[in-house]
Amino acid sequence: MSQFWSAVVHGLTPYVPGEQPKVSNLVKLNTNESPYPPSPTVLEAIREELGSDAARLRLYPDPNGDALKATIARRFGLAAGQVFLGNGSDEVLAHAFQALLKHDQPILFPDITYSFYPVYCGLYGVEFRTVPLDERFAMRVEDYCVANGGIIFPNPNAPTGRLLPLEAVERIVAANPDSVVLVDEAYVDFGGESAAALVPRYPNLLVVHTLSKSRSLAGMRVGFALGDARLIEALERVKNSFNSYPLDRLAQCAAVAALEDEAWFDTCRNQVMATRARLDSALAELGFEVLPSAANFVFARHPHRDGAELAAALRERKVLVRHFRLPRIDQFLRITIGTDADSEALLSALREILAGA
Repeated sequence: MSQFWSAVVHGLTPYVPGEQPKVSNLVKLNTNESPYPPSPTVLEAIREELGSDAARLRLYPDPNGDALKATIARRFGLAAGQVFLGNGSDEVLAHAFQALLKHDQPILFPDITYSFYPVYCGLYGVEFRTVPLDERFAMRVEDYCVANGGIIFPNPNAPTGRLLPLEAVERIVAANPDSVVLVDEAYVDFGGESAAALVPRYPNLLVVHTLSKSRSLAGMRVGFALGDARLIEALERVKNSFNSYPLDRLAQCAAVAALEDEAWFDTCRNQVMATRARLDSALAELGFEVLPSAANFVFARHPHRDGAELAAALRERKVLVRHFRLPRIDQFLRITIGTDADSEALLSALREILAGA
């Protein structure tokens, strides 16, 4: 009963995740999950962890995740003290809003972006100002060279998929030495260059990653941040005041195995990028406008068909895509890159729908 709710809860508009239907035989292109399984070494690592002494599951996992931090640090050429772990990148972001983005001035993020950002602002009482993307849905560096309490943006952006080049990211970071600039790189492995290389030079930069997309571990919930040791300390202070054991034993060993299998990682992400290129061309042939994407999804609209109606018609044909009823983008569909067979099922459904127009 809502009379027991706090004032904060009354004022919240929660984030709405993509649908996870219980129906089988769907072409599921609505939640940006990987179409490919994780590396076989992940399953081997989990079996080994359980097989060596399953009774260890009664014990808490390593609260610091030292082995995983060391693996991440080696991959990015950083120290373990520059790595923070969280239960998915969403938890990492939540801690960053509390630890690093709550100041007197409002933080800045794009007007079209990951819709969890304003939710966290409401939850933690963070003032914010949205910055309009340009007419082609791209960020303008100069818009972020103003007074602020912090800056956060995904790169590539979500849901547009558009990429800000690394030199442009660096210009934003360099122009804001007194503010934290958080670059959310959930999709960077599908065509972008990570800002992690800038971490040693900029103490105000925090880079956040997830293993849900390019490492095929969405079910394991593993995320991490890279940054100056002082930023990481702030995140650790919040984490240890909230949940000192965020990553379970199996998630930690699975994440280490996934990060160490670079060959599998490269094969899967290259397959996604190749499928994306073919889907982009095929959608254009059907008359869609497709924004340039460096993510594992495309953002597309048709000049003569309503976005909501298209999403509904696809659903009737057991193809799920994501539609956002939001200003400026209510005619777009966000379409996850699946297998080539998934793409063909989508295209076949679209041809049928458009022919029926």
